[in-house]
Amino acid sequence: MITLKNVVLRRGAKVILDSASISLNPSEKIGLVGRNGAGKSSLFAMLNGTLHEDGGEYYIPAQWRMAQVAQDMPETEQSATSYVIEGDIVLLAAQAEVDAADASGDGDRMANAYMNLYDSGALDAPARAQALILGLGFKLSEIDNPVNSFSGGWRMRLQLARALMCPSDLLLLDEPTNHLDLDALVWLEAWLKRYQGTMLVISHDREFLDAVTDVTVHIESSKLTRYGGNYSKFEDLRAEQMALQQGAFNKQQDKIAHLQKFIARFKAKASKAKQAQSRVKALDRMEKIAPLLAEADFTFEFKEPANLPNPMLSMQNAYFGYPAPEDAPEGTPPTVIVQNVSKSVLAGQRIGILGANGQGKSTLVKTVARALAPIEGEMLEGKGLNIGYFAQQELDVLRPADNPLEHMIRLVKEVTAAGKISGQQTREQDLRSFLGQFNFGGDMVKQTVGSMSGGEKARLVLCMIVWQRPNLLLLDEPTNHLDLATREALSMALNEFEGTVMLVSHDRALLRAVCDEFWMVSHGGVAPFDGDLDDYQRYLLDEAKRQREVAKKSANVAATQAATSVKAAAAAPKSSDTVKPLKKELDKVDQQMKALSAERLPLEAKLAATTVVADMAQAGKRLKAVDAELQQLEERWLELTDQIETATA
Repeated sequence: MITLKNVVLRRGAKVILDSASISLNPSEKIGLVGRNGAGKSSLFAMLNGTLHEDGGEYYIPAQWRMAQVAQDMPETEQSATSYVIEGDIVLLAAQAEVDAADASGDGDRMANAYMNLYDSGALDAPARAQALILGLGFKLSEIDNPVNSFSGGWRMRLQLARALMCPSDLLLLDEPTNHLDLDALVWLEAWLKRYQGTMLVISHDREFLDAVTDVTVHIESSKLTRYGGNYSKFEDLRAEQMALQQGAFNKQQDKIAHLQKFIARFKAKASKAKQAQSRVKALDRMEKIAPLLAEADFTFEFKEPANLPNPMLSMQNAYFGYPAPEDAPEGTPPTVIVQNVSKSVLAGQRIGILGANGQGKSTLVKTVARALAPIEGEMLEGKGLNIGYFAQQELDVLRPADNPLEHMIRLVKEVTAAGKISGQQTREQDLRSFLGQFNFGGDMVKQTVGSMSGGEKARLVLCMIVWQRPNLLLLDEPTNHLDLATREALSMALNEFEGTVMLVSHDRALLRAVCDEFWMVSHGGVAPFDGDLDDYQRYLLDEAKRQREVAKKSANVAATQAATSVKAAAAAPKSSDTVKPLKKELDKVDQQMKALSAERLPLEAKLAATTVVADMAQAGKRLKAVDAELQQLEERWLELTDQIETATA
């Protein structure tokens, strides 16, 4: 059990927790919620030992193993599989002990070390790691690619896979869904539901919290309050608590007013002085109920579009994808991702764009947004089409050294130069007031963007989009850095928006609230999806299972074909004298590999079954030698097959 008793926690001069107390039980799945800056990440830092309490008592069982997602960006040429395997610190420690035991020559130590390695899951570690990698959206062909060949978002998925790979009693997850698509998110939910230990998760995705948590801890006013149930249950319970608190406060205010009125009326009268003094003491003793200070809600709205062309957009036999790289050989064809799309986008439509990872959702949106040109076909825009585009990488195009006011001034110049200005206020004071509507007030209008949080940057991008007064909104994962309050504000603003919305998001609450129809991007095409988001989640899980089975079957077929080709090549008569000794050596290597493979199985069985120390040491040492010899033979086998193919080509 984790317990905090009257804990005081500071971060610099700021008090994060002030006499906070709470208990968290083994195997509970806890959602940690609170406004940005309330101290959620600081509490995580205390739990993992980065921060230490400034007062009170804090206890976490010493024997508990902890896992969390590292926040640094990995830079290594290790394969994705090897990198994730290293997340299993128990396995790493067991392997280190085997190496040390072998070097020591101590039979007892070697026996125990090999048994430990076996118990730590060494045999199935690659399979476990690859299951995590594939579940988080990687392709089968990518599992052995170098880590530094992936983009930042994919590397963070590998960091998440490492955390899940680690055997743990306590799992800390800080915004684990930020870099995930909906298909990976659905898989992660299923995995976390099976997790056996205690889990604390910070997330701004309410449906994710509802799916994986059974307890909610709320940080507010430097206190921790525990609620039984997931996020939706927490909202209901807190609303009841707030109503009761407000009622109690109003009732107490009435009583205070009555006492003060009595005191003021009778304190000067000798006959009533004693009673008046008694009322004064009662007033002093009264434990005051705090007034309900409602958290300031953030709201905004999209301006009424200047016009609404209908259709907004028409696509006829359109092919979407990417042009050949500039350094590619002449004549290299473009890469087609989505093909033969014939659809119209009408005024007032609210379209949710669905599709498994890598199917082309972002490619479709980028092409509609004019960030990519269609490879073939027609894209006809309605007269007066004005696009507001929130791209996944939109935060990266903000200038870190500039402040919000400078961003708005530059936007005015760009829009004016393009001849798109349509009644917006452009004076500096008007721009300051407009920024204030998005909580950029006071000194924040002059704060550099580079020093802002991801949520503040996302709010600035939304502010700039709203100012442009679009009639078509293209939103590609707009909620990645938004807190729950801002997501709710975005949902309300989109529902009031009179134009057209095309939305790609892994936030199912936003999709449910905003979209009334869905397009499915899959298998190189775009088609209406006949169903709701629950149907889509089931589809994703079934599709992931199907793809794994297809990939496994393809790998088996390829391996069989390769083996058949090698045998045929070895058996066929050749005129060249070069091939004969190669074939002879290949047969010899093949026989040696079969013999070693046959020896390996009983060694594993013996290691698992025996309790005799000497036998365990002997079996473990021989198993290690067999594995090393097999690896050398496999490398030689590959060299020989390549040489035979070259010689017989």
